[in-house]
Amino acid sequence: MEEVVDAAFWRGRRVFLTGHTGFKGGWLAFWLHSLGAEVCGYALAPLSPGFFGAADLRRSLAGHHTADIGDAGRLARAMAEFAPDIVFHLAAQSLVRESYREPLQTYATNVLGTANVLNALRGAETAAAAVVVTSDKCYENREGEKPLREEDALGGRDPYSSSKACAEIVARAMAESFFGGREIGVATARAGNVIGGGDWAQDRLLPDIVRMLSGEGDALSVRNPDAVRPWQHVLEPLAGY
Repeated sequence: MEEVVDAAFWRGRRVFLTGHTGFKGGWLAFWLHSLGAEVCGYALAPLSPGFFGAADLRRSLAGHHTADIGDAGRLARAMAEFAPDIVFHLAAQSLVRESYREPLQTYATNVLGTANVLNALRGAETAAAAVVVTSDKCYENREGEKPLREEDALGGRDPYSSSKACAEIVARAMAESFFGGREIGVATARAGNVIGGGDWAQDRLLPDIVRMLSGEGDALSVRNPDAVRPWQHVLEPLAGY
């Protein structure tokens, strides 16, 4: 990873990161801190067990807000007060099955929450760039053998997938509406099927295997045993972000 990440670029950078108590967000906060960045996190309280607690991340942060991205006013104040150079938005409801149980909460978090983050960015006068992380599931999946491409249609047959397609549309519309005449770059990034230490979320294959082997979980249930998944370690997408 060293050849694709310029440590000198990150040294002293002020980074506002939503979702830092989650799996990928925790790893990103840890990595940025190790590169010399000052990281301010904004997210819900961390789950236990999880990467945030295992890595004792609280001690590494320049700022730590336990709050919901649905609270637009508090989010905007936290971002403006920190005066970031760069914003990463990773906070999300990230589970497909949970989106069936709580569809409105999924849309509120993933769609309106993304709009709240980008609206807060309007008041962050020091920011030069923002990365909004969505999902590879934001595309319309026609179950074909052809790999998906950037220009393929957005879609989604479940609340989670469609919420991420909506987040893509929101991010583009907000970027073109409010940041076109300002020297700030806004990009979206998509990844899926990420594995790595500290991920104890429900309905994750490797954590479920560990829980089963340790006697803490039921027999393993694979939703789509014939599916082919392009697994990647958490540091791979983070290097891309």
